[in-house]
Amino acid sequence: MQQPANPSRRRAIATGLFGAAAALTASGALASPAHAHGGARARARAMVRRMSLEEKVGQLFVVEVYGQSADTAAAGNRVLYGVDTPAEVIAKYRPGGVIYFDARRGPDNVRDPRQIARLSNGLQRAARSTGARVPLLISIDQEGGSVVYRLTEPATLLPGNMALAAGRSEADTRRSAEVIGRELSALGITQNYAPVADVNVNPANPVIGVRSFGSDPDLTASLVAASVRGYHRGGVASAAKHFPGHGDTDTDSHTGLPQINHTREELDRIDLPPFRAAIARGVDTIMTAHIVVPALDPSGVPATMSRPIITGLLREELGFDGLIVTDALDMRGASGEFPEDVAPVRALQAGCDQLVLAPRLDTAYDAVLAAVRGGEVPLSRLDASVERILAHKIHRGLVTDPYVSEERAVRVVGDEKHEAAARAVTDRTITLVRNEGGLLPLAPAARSILVTGWGVSTTRTLAAAVAARSDQRATALETGAIPSAARIAEATGAASGHDLVVVSVNAAASGSDGGAAQARLVRALMDTGTPVVAIAVRNPYDIRHFPDVPAYLATYSYGAPSLRAAVRTVYGDLAPVGKLPVAIPTSDSTGTLHPFGHGLTY
Repeated sequence: MQQPANPSRRRAIATGLFGAAAALTASGALASPAHAHGGARARARAMVRRMSLEEKVGQLFVVEVYGQSADTAAAGNRVLYGVDTPAEVIAKYRPGGVIYFDARRGPDNVRDPRQIARLSNGLQRAARSTGARVPLLISIDQEGGSVVYRLTEPATLLPGNMALAAGRSEADTRRSAEVIGRELSALGITQNYAPVADVNVNPANPVIGVRSFGSDPDLTASLVAASVRGYHRGGVASAAKHFPGHGDTDTDSHTGLPQINHTREELDRIDLPPFRAAIARGVDTIMTAHIVVPALDPSGVPATMSRPIITGLLREELGFDGLIVTDALDMRGASGEFPEDVAPVRALQAGCDQLVLAPRLDTAYDAVLAAVRGGEVPLSRLDASVERILAHKIHRGLVTDPYVSEERAVRVVGDEKHEAAARAVTDRTITLVRNEGGLLPLAPAARSILVTGWGVSTTRTLAAAVAARSDQRATALETGAIPSAARIAEATGAASGHDLVVVSVNAAASGSDGGAAQARLVRALMDTGTPVVAIAVRNPYDIRHFPDVPAYLATYSYGAPSLRAAVRTVYGDLAPVGKLPVAIPTSDSTGTLHPFGHGLTY
């Protein structure tokens, strides 16, 4: 990887340009989205003219770094990049962005507010110490809910998109995004890869599900727009995903390459309205999907690498001039189809601006550099992407001061007002789908309750919420994601000694071994004769495999606030007001068990 020539001259020029941009930002002139403001674009264009080719290519990449501080060595950095610390990764590649992950993926960037803010500041210092002194976009996937998130407590836990759609409130959706945005902004995180704009019309979808606002394009579009507005009010850039729509697939693009067989008319009616709404609201970024859409591009390449989809549809037809960011290029939907030196080049040729998590960064960087030098990628195509990236950074105020206060981060994250807002929003999302014989709310009486089913923390949280009531006794018995015959027998045996069973289910309608086993557990509990309340803590579809369960609630999340709200609903402290954002089909998919908009109350 070649180093730029004469970095000191470029540093002086760039410093002057950033000073002019900073003055414009401070004056308040950058109030509209970066891609709509000519001043930011003009200054970005001037900066691009003075950057080396190597610096431009670096701006395209969004990388992961390992560790909790910029200057601490971590083995993952040595494995991926041949250097030890996050700061050295930034110095070597001069990337345009960094994406944070928690320990589950490996980088382990997010522990507590002070640490995260310190990491963000350290990475920005490293970026501003390189040749062009260009600050970073620091990104994260913090969608809300309990599926795709990186920050946990003390960060405020919000219920997620499908739960918000059950509440049917644009105001709640906007407030939820605003809370997330304020906390991310305080941590130095400037770009959230949210909201999900996919319309989940396939109950078997293994990768979207509750991450979507539901199956109705109009509802999804209105809440996507509200979410974009909320993130902006909270101080972070938004990113609608996954274009042109990942809602009708039964394949996970992390592990395979899905195909969407909608006609163009169906795409216009179902998939594209939320993206149109996001663009109209001024969304900063749109993330591509690794999906094949023959109606838009019959060549069979994933949308991320399709010029007809990215440039033809998104840029030219829909008129989006903001940042286009790829979904992670290390996902099977991308890496399984294109070698490591081909995928980033093809994505750039298609019209993408930011290349996220390219496997083998040395290979990816050198491939893009060679493609530009060899004319395979015109210099004008590269310059257009870098100009958008820099204009975005100018508009977002990063050139003025990319640093954050560690003390403020501690104060803002988990703020009492945020927590109160989250509780109020969550309380309006619980959906009572079935209540045979008026089992709920439970009449006042002392009783013993068995809390069983999916999830160690889930069953414990539910049991603790029950036991907190003075006249209720609760026993937690977690049965695992795939309950064995022995565990099912243990749970049914325990049920006979209790007055009521509360059973949590997660993806019991998925068709997997775990889903089938969870459904067997619920049916076996029903056979004991003890009243059963089932709580779907993720997808609401699970009831299709035990339709006669006496009572069934959908929380759309196994976050503690949602579980506690479900328990309050069981006891009647909280009247359920949520309405299904999707239709629940029958077990054989030939009919509808519960329609879109269904929801009981008391």
